[in-house]
Amino acid sequence: MKPSDLKVTHHFADLPKVRMHYVAAGPESGPLTVLLHGFPENWWSWRYQFDALAKAGLRVIAPDLRGYGETSREGPFDIDTLVGDVCHLIEALGERKARIVGHDWGGALAWHLASKRPDFCERLVVLNCPHPVRMREALLQRPSWAQVKRSWYFFFFLLPGLPEWLLTKDDAGNTVRVLKGSSVQRDHFSADELAPFREAIQKPGAAKAMVDWYRDIVWRGLTRPFNPPVYDDITARTLVIWGMKDTALGYDDLVPGTEKHVRQLAIEKIPDAGHFVQSERPELVNPPLISFLQS
Repeated sequence: MKPSDLKVTHHFADLPKVRMHYVAAGPESGPLTVLLHGFPENWWSWRYQFDALAKAGLRVIAPDLRGYGETSREGPFDIDTLVGDVCHLIEALGERKARIVGHDWGGALAWHLASKRPDFCERLVVLNCPHPVRMREALLQRPSWAQVKRSWYFFFFLLPGLPEWLLTKDDAGNTVRVLKGSSVQRDHFSADELAPFREAIQKPGAAKAMVDWYRDIVWRGLTRPFNPPVYDDITARTLVIWGMKDTALGYDDLVPGTEKHVRQLAIEKIPDAGHFVQSERPELVNPPLISFLQS
């Protein structure tokens, strides 16, 4: 698959302090559904969801988040600013709330938005990203040493310059290795399919902006260990979809206990998939995703 194969349109929104690129599909009259990608991807992360969601009657919007792809790269990259970008985009699209779907870092934004800005969240879907309270517990408060070891890259990204160089060297070969190495089913990870990610991270300033997301959140956690952010219970109906062979985020260490923070929670386990579950097994992800968003 190539970007030209998709029935999508490209747009830009001039939001407060950021010019955001986004891709749209489906009927404009359909329920607004915003897809938030993770690291080290961009809007192309959702290539196997666009047509399926559009055919289901949903108005699909997938932005390049701040620092990624064709969106401007100016900071700051704290999570409140990043969530604010999404809320501003929803308003710019003429809506007051949306069905929010997030994977990886996009999932972190989705959790944060649903708790801190619930007026913008009609329904919530998170793929392979733990609730922030569960992540903090697993790393700092009641450490799971297995998860601490899996999260070594959080601290590696604090190094100045080296992560960006490694991610972009040799035509971003290490970025490709990250994507393939975190996946179990690799039928959808051909050179053509990974080219949009490889090209995007090599744009001037892109790699640094992407890594700065990690730097911001890790430094905030280290400098405020006894004053963590408070998360209100999420009242929106919530679906967690989890690729069970994720080597970076362990289900048993991070997902049980989520129900303490989410009032209406459903969980869909995808057994033979890794971290990039929506690309690896779209045939298993799309049916429960569509059913939940339509219901």
